[in-house]
Amino acid sequence: MIQKKYESAAKAIADLQDGATLLVGGFGGSGLPSHLVGALTKQGAKDLTVVSNNIGAVRDGVAALISNDQVRKIICSFPVGPHANELIQRIKDGSIELEIVPQGTLAERIRAGGAGVPAFYTPTAAHTELGEGKETRMFNEGLHLLEHAIKGDYAFIKAHRADRWGNLVYHKTQRNFNPVMATAAKTTIAEVDEIVEVGEIDPETIVTPSVYVHRLVKLEAKSDGRVLLHE
Repeated sequence: MIQKKYESAAKAIADLQDGATLLVGGFGGSGLPSHLVGALTKQGAKDLTVVSNNIGAVRDGVAALISNDQVRKIICSFPVGPHANELIQRIKDGSIELEIVPQGTLAERIRAGGAGVPAFYTPTAAHTELGEGKETRMFNEGLHLLEHAIKGDYAFIKAHRADRWGNLVYHKTQRNFNPVMATAAKTTIAEVDEIVEVGEIDPETIVTPSVYVHRLVKLEAKSDGRVLLHE
């Protein structure tokens, strides 16, 4: 019997090692796998390269990992947030490296990683500072940059519903970076609201097939039914 469910977020991320590349889904707080990130702040792996659209809010997302001195490099589209000052200071003192990538290019670099495409050309960011130092080529009389695929050791993603094989259904805006990140990591861990038996999900609604999902964690809840928020 295929069983990918873990008892807790802590157990699901326990083997994440120092120096790993971690993909974190979400767009702001929408679709952010905050329980998995919270568990990682307690697990303590360091020198991480984190790929995410943005650094998150004060206690969630990449910002929590920055505050906990666990991040060596950030690859993102939007580094400005409640922890921007802390991030800027850490960039100045050399403890964190920041790579800013245009949002569409970031999504495509991750998609390419999942599809086995090593690199691609795009006109985005040509003739800008973000394009400096990159290999270029002319297509249709326009300058294009060579962008390399992104792959992760782990991906933390959030979905609404899963069956025990790991087929995932997303709720509205959860379907942002989560589906593409699920395909681009050696180990994809999904935080979900509900886990059901195989056959209970309409196949037409599945966005991420189970072949991409290795571990499942149901959102931990308190005895009164409220979702347990990490501290």
